[in-house]
Amino acid sequence: MPNDKNSQKIVDMITGFARSNSLFMLAYGTGCGDIEIPPAMTSRYDWERFGYRKMATPRQADVLLISGYLATKTLKRVIRSYEQMQEPKYVIGFGSCTINGGMYWDSYNTINMLDHYIPVDVYINGCMPRPEAVMSGLFELQEMIKRGDANGAQKYRENLEWYRANQKKIIKNWKMPDYNW
Repeated sequence: MPNDKNSQKIVDMITGFARSNSLFMLAYGTGCGDIEIPPAMTSRYDWERFGYRKMATPRQADVLLISGYLATKTLKRVIRSYEQMQEPKYVIGFGSCTINGGMYWDSYNTINMLDHYIPVDVYINGCMPRPEAVMSGLFELQEMIKRGDANGAQKYRENLEWYRANQKKIIKNWKMPDYNW
């Protein structure tokens, strides 16, 4: 039945195109990282014309944009927000702090390598990334969604035990449910 396979491929392409051009974003801003997001929303860059809109709660969002450094206290909130999001869901790590801790890399309280705790689909480099870099990262996520390569939520489900073990190493008083959805 080659016709069914081709039909499914066409449906997947249409679905990917539609999803990539209608993304609702929850920005989780800590520290200085959040200062570059408003310029990307203004008329000069206007990320809404490319299909991005800000949302107020994780249950309404498709994309979790984490900007700035994460402390051990805020990691629990990020995990909780991520797990409350409906699938398909995507994560963007914004700035060098989400990649390697940035200028706080050697602090006892800073989370390094965010992708050890939740899956990150796209990293945007810089300290702080300019609005052009923000837009480039958003375009990269859209292309990944169109191709079907943005599968962080699936990776999280399949490797939940590994993620939970890493999360529990940092969050000492773990009072969250082990399976949250």
